[in-house]
Amino acid sequence: MHALRPLLRKSLFNLFAASLACAALLSPRAASAEALLLIEADSGKVLQAENATIPWYPASVTKIMTAYVTLKAVKDGRLTLDTLLTVSPTAASQSPSKMGFRPGTQLTVDNALKMMMVKSANDMAVVLAEGVGGSIDGFSAMMNDTAKKLGMTQTSYVNPNGLPADGQITSARDLGILARSFLRDLPEYEYFVHIPAIRFGKRITGNFNKLIGRYPGADGFKTGFICASGYNLVASATRNGRRLIAVVLGASSGTARAVKAAQLLERGFAPDNLTWLRPSLGTVDNLVPVDTSPPNLRDEMCGGHRKRPASDDDDALIAANGGTSGSASATGGEAQITFFPAGLQPPLMKASELMASAPAPTEPVLVYTGPTRTGTALIAAVAADADQQAASKPRGKKPRVAKKPDATDKPKDAGKDASKDIKTAAAKPAVKPAEAKSDGKNDAKTAAQPAAPKHAAARHDTAAKPAEKPVAGGDQKPAKPKSATKPAAKPANNS
Repeated sequence: MHALRPLLRKSLFNLFAASLACAALLSPRAASAEALLLIEADSGKVLQAENATIPWYPASVTKIMTAYVTLKAVKDGRLTLDTLLTVSPTAASQSPSKMGFRPGTQLTVDNALKMMMVKSANDMAVVLAEGVGGSIDGFSAMMNDTAKKLGMTQTSYVNPNGLPADGQITSARDLGILARSFLRDLPEYEYFVHIPAIRFGKRITGNFNKLIGRYPGADGFKTGFICASGYNLVASATRNGRRLIAVVLGASSGTARAVKAAQLLERGFAPDNLTWLRPSLGTVDNLVPVDTSPPNLRDEMCGGHRKRPASDDDDALIAANGGTSGSASATGGEAQITFFPAGLQPPLMKASELMASAPAPTEPVLVYTGPTRTGTALIAAVAADADQQAASKPRGKKPRVAKKPDATDKPKDAGKDASKDIKTAAAKPAVKPAEAKSDGKNDAKTAAQPAAPKHAAARHDTAAKPAEKPVAGGDQKPAKPKSATKPAAKPANNS
């Protein structure tokens, strides 16, 4: 019997290879395939790889390297987490997602890192780059030098935040190497990659990585999105002392990338007694790079046929599509195992249901501007930031929102006394349906509340106008929907 075992194994392996070849012929791949990678964090052993060495646009997963270079500088004593950095005009001019601080605002390295990693703030990435490297170009050179030292042979950087640039390229292989290096070289700063949420003033922002707080054991890393790259995610999770790293590039939505990463991780953690059937893929460092240009998914992700989301977080897109991401993969419908036939796959958890659930309740981490503070000084700093939000954020919207609804306020009653018109105008701003529903997040609601008294005052000044010109109310009626749809407009490029 022992003599027959090698023959049996060889026969099974040949049968397995033949079944894979047939599956490849019968199931043609999609025109724009994704890149997938699953590795062990400690050993670097590759558990699954698909298009893992094809060049890709990184988008905001670039910020993993920005955090790595910054924290290495902190560890080497070139600066501290308490070092104050200043928001430059260049940083303030970055496209969203961003914190939106004015030039001259100061904050610590610690707070800038937290804002960058949780909110994916592009302006904070530039603040860190200028603080550590002197300029975007100087910091990019540091990033490229670090990538070379780590063995990231397919990676090049031209900016610290991943906003669209032809020279900003990486691969799933290189991102796996970077994630391993972060955990190995900076274990004392690992908490920066799995903060569930931050609170700035009254604004609470959850981590765009949907695995955090949902997938059991999830503990990193970073998301990314631009039109050319699709939805990217580097994720990690630990179970029973074993840590895995999953990389998903080019997914169709934020939900789809989270589901795919959860499926990869679940397969890696599942008991598997058939490892001897699978050919060894070696370690992530030994994967052979492919010499080609990165795919450009702009038409697929942001073409006219599809409503493009405003940021890395695509909750608005999912709601617009009736609760789905428009892809079978987003609901867990696609099997991603590539090493053995479907009949031998381990059972999967329902990752789509897990990603659709609410995250575990947690206290958001406080972030603030100015120097490091504790105790009552910290409370005062948070309150000051909240006051600044209330005083500045709604100012640009008040004139437009205040005047347009006023012109169409009950045109039939335009001839009635002005006091009734004033009461109607003063009552409406408290509702503000267009602004209250702009993004569904706490920051929009809290920013809208302080503006109510001022809107009422603005209406009071103009309330008498319809009484003088009753015809104007009817003529301007079509203008009313503009104020309701205005907040939906979003920036062109996001990361």
